[in-house]
Formats: sequence, structure tokens, C-alpha cells
Amino acid sequence: MSDPPFLIGHAMTGGYGTGADILHGCTIAVEPGEIAVIVGPNGAGKSTAMKALFGMLNLRKGQILLDGKDITRLSPQTRVGRGMGFVPQTANIFAALTVRENLEMGAFIRRDDISGTMEQIYDLFPILREKRHQAAGELSGGQRQQVAIGRALMTRPKVLMLDEPTAGVSPIVMDEILDRIIKVARTGIPILMVEQNVRQSLEIADKGYVLVQGRNAYSGTGKALLADPEVRKSFLGG
Repeated sequence: MSDPPFLIGHAMTGGYGTGADILHGCTIAVEPGEIAVIVGPNGAGKSTAMKALFGMLNLRKGQILLDGKDITRLSPQTRVGRGMGFVPQTANIFAALTVRENLEMGAFIRRDDISGTMEQIYDLFPILREKRHQAAGELSGGQRQQVAIGRALMTRPKVLMLDEPTAGVSPIVMDEILDRIIKVARTGIPILMVEQNVRQSLEIADKGYVLVQGRNAYSGTGKALLADPEVRKSFLGG
């Protein structure tokens, strides 16, 4: 019998507040060192699935397990303490603070020496070392996204979740961000991300989930989904 995934949201059903359900039996999972990508049309429930895993909405049905432990009813803050890192699509940096101060803010739950982790992040994102004394709000969109990812990594997460990390950036910057995400995954951290750029994200994905109306429509390796005629026709323009 194979081991369960490191993070899994199993048969998740729910929505925001007392509103209608957005997720309908949706299952998402990611393994250590793996990049798992959630794609689908607008309104498919991609970001909602991510937020459900992070505890930002209550599930009516389903279960979320992190490293084999049930975290379904835990708050987002408690999940961070358990090892979940989350980078939202917007409002993900402190614009008035310097790059270094943003990274230091990311280590708020730690009580040990953070300098080693800071150096690892500077090695991963060399531009952040160069700009470390500059206000984060003065950086380009791609650089701000690197700050946001670096800040999440300062908690030394056991799993990293990214909500549309390449939204609103140029194709060149998108490739750079995706390359950095691959490097993070190679350190052994499972990465789960929501992406609008379907082709590019599936090209780097070990696993992909295509959601339609809050349900799993297709799932498989990134390569398999890119080769699937139905996926290509519906989401990649043939």
C-alpha cells in the first residue's frame, strides 16, 4: 500500500460563508519535491480550492491532511505553524518595507537564528540580495513576486502554495519565476500552485488538476494533460 500524499484535500465541498458551494467533491494532492498545478477556466474554483486547503473557508464535506494529520478544522495561522506557506495573488508584500524587512517579517513565527535561511533565499533569488535595502514597492512585478515567495520560504515551510504567481508579468519574467519555482521544488519542498498560464505551468508540473465548475475534470502528469486531446481542445486552443 502506497503512502498517502504529503498534502491532500480529499473530496472538498464548500464555499464562502453561507453562500452556494463553489467546490463539489474536489480532490487535490501534492507530494514532497513535486510541483502540482491547478488550472481551468475562470470561475472554475481554482483559487477557492487553494484557499480551502489553507483554511480560508469552511468545508461542508471533505477532509484535509498534512503529513498524515487531519488539519481540516485548523485556522490558517495554525496551519502556518504546522508548515504551510501561502502566497496570495495580490497584497503579498509590504510595499513600504525594504526587501530585507519583508523577508524578516516572513520569519515571524520563528525564534531561532534566521540568517542562514536568509542567505539561502538570496542564493535562490540573487536579485533580492542586490535590492535588499530597497523598498519592495519600488521593484518590478516579477521582483515583487520573488519577494513574496522568499517571505513565505522564511517560515521554512513543509509545503508552499502559490496563487497565480505569474499573473500580470511579461512572458520573459514568467519564465524566470517558473524557473525559480522549479529550483524551490528541487530542495524537496512540495509546491502547489494555481495558474492561468495553462501550457507553461503544465510543462513544469509533475502533476496537474483541471477544475471545471469546482469539480475535477481531468488529472494526471503535466505531460499527459498536455498530450490529452480533450484538454488541448478545451484549454489550449487545440
